[in-house]
Amino acid sequence: MENSPQLPDEFLELCRSITAKRPKAVIDHLLQHGFITTEELKETYGYNHPPRAARDVRESGIPLETFRMTGGDGRKIAAYRFGDISKARLTRFSGRTSLSKRLKEALISRHGCKCFIYLEEVDKRNLQIDHRIPFEVGGEPDPEPENFMLLCGSANRAKSWSCEHCDNWSNMKDKSICLSCYWAYPENYEHIAMRQVRRLDLLWEGDDIETYEKLKQRAASLDKEIPMFVKEMIEREIERHSSD
Repeated sequence: MENSPQLPDEFLELCRSITAKRPKAVIDHLLQHGFITTEELKETYGYNHPPRAARDVRESGIPLETFRMTGGDGRKIAAYRFGDISKARLTRFSGRTSLSKRLKEALISRHGCKCFIYLEEVDKRNLQIDHRIPFEVGGEPDPEPENFMLLCGSANRAKSWSCEHCDNWSNMKDKSICLSCYWAYPENYEHIAMRQVRRLDLLWEGDDIETYEKLKQRAASLDKEIPMFVKEMIEREIERHSSD
């Protein structure tokens, strides 16, 4: 391992304690080569969302820093290497992994076995625990259920992408901004990643699917996309009641 001799034993022990597949692959590569590029994360390890892999490492208590380098095609690409080792959370109970079972049970007990974003029932095995406020902004919170949320894989990927492209993530680091964001508190929010927009996720299942298919046919007959058609229907209904 190329970099191991200059790394503290405590830090190496923390690295070895990480067993989750994605962060472990990144950490092992860093220990051997000193850095890993987004190209390598995609082509060697099959991770199509490299920032998510880097985030997993950081949430395991291991600091990373991002830098730019020239990729195989001559373009500038992102790469990761270990950051300030003194900031590593040198305890086996760092990050989400070791606390996940207790937290998941507590969250399911309070809110049911469902995704906090899409509000759909999800098999327990497919629910992932996520910090309400990203670790990169708020650091590691107290391990209490109210500081975490359960997300399906799709919602977790959507949140990751949106948060990582938010100015608060990369520059401002203002926890209060996250406290009023949709991705942290979808039940009560004022913005989505600092954009003044609102969203509504609807789900049709079981007998409701027939209603969706009728809605789809009606929208197609009017040459409209379903989201816009539904939005117009809601707006008309609000206007009708407002004029009563």
